[in-house]
Amino acid sequence: MDWMIWASSVAAVMMGIAAFFVRMRAAKKPTTAKKIIMPPLFMSTGALMFLFPEFRVTWLELLEATAVGMVFSLLLMKTTNFEIRDDAIYLKRSKAFPIILMTLLIVRIISKLVLSTTIDIGELGGMFFILAFAMIVPWRMAMYSQYIKLKRQMSVQMIDTTKKSTIRPI
Repeated sequence: MDWMIWASSVAAVMMGIAAFFVRMRAAKKPTTAKKIIMPPLFMSTGALMFLFPEFRVTWLELLEATAVGMVFSLLLMKTTNFEIRDDAIYLKRSKAFPIILMTLLIVRIISKLVLSTTIDIGELGGMFFILAFAMIVPWRMAMYSQYIKLKRQMSVQMIDTTKKSTIRPI
């Protein structure tokens, strides 16, 4: 059973590194609402794990994992910003994001190692899924809200520019 904990920790580190590179690459392309909304929707399919009894958690574990995930999402919200460049909305690069991502991974691994001594591996997997989902959903909702505000701001600027260019002096 110990090898499963170590293997899943290594997988988490690999996924964290992949997320870092995906985030860096994403900053080079314009952001869309679809790119913000789709990851939590795709991740939500993971909730099917709870169909199997070994992954089910108690109500207290559900609340704990959700609370911790929401606290972690605050860190991600603070480091995620957008900017308007070339008439498009781009994700701003944040120097703090890689540090926060690695810190969250380290906290996750240490928590898993400590909790695996008292909580069944299946339940622990369910708790970490809930934690991740509770972290990503509020973060993406905040991103979407920020994106919509910038989109409206761009629309107003385009209307103002159009008005200015069509007004001719007499």
